[in-house]
Amino acid sequence: MATLTYVYADSTAVLGPLATYAEPHCYDLCEQHANSLTVPRGWEVLRLAMPSQPPQPGPDDLLALADAVREAASRPASPAPGQRAAHSALEAPAATEGTRRGHLRVLREPS
Repeated sequence: MATLTYVYADSTAVLGPLATYAEPHCYDLCEQHANSLTVPRGWEVLRLAMPSQPPQPGPDDLLALADAVREAASRPASPAPGQRAAHSALEAPAATEGTRRGHLRVLREPS
C-alpha cells in the first residue's frame, strides 16, 4: 500500500508510505497500482522509500479500537430489519398530528 500525493502547481506526484490521516489530493493505492503509476507528460514522480513491513498497531490504535467497542456496546440494540419490536400498541407513545418519527410524520385520515 502507498499514498499518492500530487501538487498541480509543481507538476509533481509523490508516491510514499501509507498516510496516517486524510488530506486533499491524497489517494491510497494498492501495491499493483503503486508500482504501475504513470503521470502526465512533463510531470515528475518522486518515489519515497517504502517500509519493508507494514507498521504494527501502536497504543493509539488500540485505544481507538477500545473506544469504538465501548461506544458500540453502549448503544441500545435495535431489531433486525424486517422484525418488529416486541412492544404492544399499549406501550407505544400516543402519536399526535404532525408528530415526527425519524423521517416519517403522523397524519390523521381526512373525515
